[in-house]
Amino acid sequence: MSGLRFPFRFDPPFRPALALLGVRPETAWVEVDEARLLVRFGPWRLTTARANVAGVTRGGPYRWWRVIGPHLSLVDRGVTFGSSTSPGLCVRFGTSVPALAPGSWLRHPAVTVTVADPDALADALGGTGR
Repeated sequence: MSGLRFPFRFDPPFRPALALLGVRPETAWVEVDEARLLVRFGPWRLTTARANVAGVTRGGPYRWWRVIGPHLSLVDRGVTFGSSTSPGLCVRFGTSVPALAPGSWLRHPAVTVTVADPDALADALGGTGR
């Protein structure tokens, strides 16, 4: 898939712990093209049709214990892939998608990502996110 690639922002204090999980700058990014949205966060992947993106919302800054690493929201089953406490972007889906667990039994209605430029990702997805 070739398209626009958005790297994750990495806060220096969290880099060693994230690296132990396999999450490093070269293995963590969001890519958008005409047809798909692909999120790679170390060993985790989320992919969906671009048409499944229902909206975006800018969020943060975040508390480190709520955002660093892969997280599942117990409130709404949303997934977070976080590498920074800086503002990020929540991408909502029309149809929930798998990401955290193998297979498709655990599906997420949204993903929050802490990319370096959340506004540019929001624009690429067709929303302002602000």
